[in-house]
Amino acid sequence: MTQELIIVLVLLFAAVIAFMMNKPRMDVVAVCALLALPLTGSVTLDQALAGFSDSSVIIVAVFFIIGDGLVRTGVAFRVGDWLVKQSKNSETRLIVLLMLSVALLGSVMSSTGIVAIFIPIIISVATKMKADVRRLMMPLSFAGLISGMLTLVATAPNLVVSSQLQLAGHNAFEFFSFTPIGLIILFVGMFYMLFARRFLGKKSEDSSGSGRARINFDDLATEYQLKGRNYRAQVGKGSPLIGKRLSEMNLRGGHGANIIVVERRLNRLKNVVLDAVPDRVIQENDVLLFDFFYPEKVELFMQKFNLVSLPLMSSYFNEHSREIGMVEVAIHPDSKLIDKTVLENAFRSRYGLNVMGIKRQGEVLESELLNEKLKRGDTLLVFGMWRAIRHLQTMTNDFVVLTIPAEVDEVAPAMERAPYAIIALLVTVGLMISGIFPTVLVAIFGALLMGAFGCITMDSAYKSIHWQSIILIVGMFPFAVALQNTGGVDLAVKYLLELSGGASPRVVLAMIFGFTAIIGLFISNTATAVLLAPIAIQTASVLGVSPYPFAMAVAIAASAAFMTPVSSPVNTLVVAPGKYSFGDFVKIGVPFVLIVMAIAVIFIPMLFPMGI
Repeated sequence: MTQELIIVLVLLFAAVIAFMMNKPRMDVVAVCALLALPLTGSVTLDQALAGFSDSSVIIVAVFFIIGDGLVRTGVAFRVGDWLVKQSKNSETRLIVLLMLSVALLGSVMSSTGIVAIFIPIIISVATKMKADVRRLMMPLSFAGLISGMLTLVATAPNLVVSSQLQLAGHNAFEFFSFTPIGLIILFVGMFYMLFARRFLGKKSEDSSGSGRARINFDDLATEYQLKGRNYRAQVGKGSPLIGKRLSEMNLRGGHGANIIVVERRLNRLKNVVLDAVPDRVIQENDVLLFDFFYPEKVELFMQKFNLVSLPLMSSYFNEHSREIGMVEVAIHPDSKLIDKTVLENAFRSRYGLNVMGIKRQGEVLESELLNEKLKRGDTLLVFGMWRAIRHLQTMTNDFVVLTIPAEVDEVAPAMERAPYAIIALLVTVGLMISGIFPTVLVAIFGALLMGAFGCITMDSAYKSIHWQSIILIVGMFPFAVALQNTGGVDLAVKYLLELSGGASPRVVLAMIFGFTAIIGLFISNTATAVLLAPIAIQTASVLGVSPYPFAMAVAIAASAAFMTPVSSPVNTLVVAPGKYSFGDFVKIGVPFVLIVMAIAVIFIPMLFPMGI
């Protein structure tokens, strides 16, 4: 073992430890590796930066944009509506259709994004059917992971493995190379979840379709203990608030008073409801809706700022439901909001919404919300104008919408661009299948079609890209090159073959699958694919067999992150709404990983023969 290899292994070990601790963030670790490796001499500067020009990186970024077009035009939500209609109050039918729908959509867009879209849909369906949501959320996450096994562009590890094949001098995987094995796993997964659901929750009490009404504003207000916290007051003559912006008053920090709505009379016949954005200037006779953290100080507050208390009807939120709304969201596992307070995150300035409640591990926090540091898995009740809430739904890197109240039906967005989004998607997939043009050019063309048809905007396109994933891929590529340059890949292959004891290629294939799945428990599946794909391809070369079965095994194993709630962001998303424990994923996920491994070992060599 050379000194250069030892240095690379030390850096790799440090990166893995950082990934496991998630401190610093994975993309930061990747950037540090990108800087450190050229300094060791194990890679050149050009090799370290080569990931920025890699076609797989560009394809990943572009398909985030195409997925955004499907979200903005409501295609995914329409699939959800169809799902509700076709399930006909049958839990079995619902699970089958759910997994098929999620897998289909996830094959052409981000699995994390599609799972985030379906969470509120499933919560709503479970409420209507009086079903236990625990029996539905894990099938949702499993389908999201399986979707990554259906097409080349479904998930980043597939593209990474395909890129490594090209670097080794082989042809890349085609668009539907993954589809046969993915479909087998999907259908086996559906039957498995129909069996395993009994270990997750109770069977639906009633399938008659009567069910409960959808959750509404009043339900959310009760759940987050808002009763008694809201007050309504008119700005009196000479009030010190007149002429000042909300950002200048420090009412939240200094008095525990959070202005969430401003009502303003334009004339005798017209009243308007305005959002409480930082730049909003208060005028005389404005009516303010407050959320008070210290109800005992309300009277003193009213006197100090010359405010006239007004009655607040219990139906206030319902009367203004066309303008203002509330929604329950969960903090995304990779959100930049974590470990910062609401004020530090400038929540109102950034999103135009007010945080009115926080739940942690199912319990409503009673402390002053604005100074509470947000944690992974927290759920927030946010309040504001519907347009801001709609914008929040697109910010899937930070939030997952859990509960959308029934009042949203009154302000449903226009979905007139949906047919164009479907056309753009079909054209893109068709051109990829044809093989006439390179995949990366077709993907870019698909994104341009989405823009030309008005399905996306430039701002939404840039915001839709999960830059953390992009930087992670780019930063991990040099590790693969460094291991090859320093003999690390050859050494890993040598130890792997010695461990196999001269066993058949199928046994080695199973070992590679198992090793990939275990490594994927601790680091991201993308990083796992970057590191293990070269080892798998080199192992095939030493054995004198085709590299394609081994590369495919790495890709499938990288997506088989079923074993723990932290194995994949997809799993983490459903933990809070499904009320799952770590053990729930272990008892359901581990057997299924073993099933997927058996399917891979049996069918991959049949689809991709070992002979060269």
